[in-house]
Amino acid sequence: MTTAVGIKGHCAHCDITFELKPWQLNAIAIKEPFDCPYCQRVLHLSCPRQLRKLRTLDHWALVHPGMMVLTCMVLIVALVAEWVGLVSVIGQLNVSLVVVLVHGLALRYARYRQRLTLSLEAVSPVLPMEQLARIACARLSQQ
Repeated sequence: MTTAVGIKGHCAHCDITFELKPWQLNAIAIKEPFDCPYCQRVLHLSCPRQLRKLRTLDHWALVHPGMMVLTCMVLIVALVAEWVGLVSVIGQLNVSLVVVLVHGLALRYARYRQRLTLSLEAVSPVLPMEQLARIACARLSQQ
């Protein structure tokens, strides 16, 4: 999964919104719980709709390079068409302005789609019986 800027997590327990790190995004993608950096509770994403939105971010990663190539090609074609005489200077300027406008709008929409705030819920960790026995023995030996 590529790292996307603007993905935040909202801890339902401590009610704090924080920027998710790449390893936390990977943990969410493989449905693995992780600790909240503030309240140290174990968090996971349980909403399938938000999980689908997170997984579709890979498709938006190619918008920026694709739009760069498309914009450059249209500008070159417009320049060559004006040089050959197929369009006037005003026509070439209009095509160039429209392409730059579409480029900016497409990138703005892609950044808008990449901004997510995921609602992370706290879960109670299920420990195996041996681990619970060791914790109980450790606490009893401290007293």
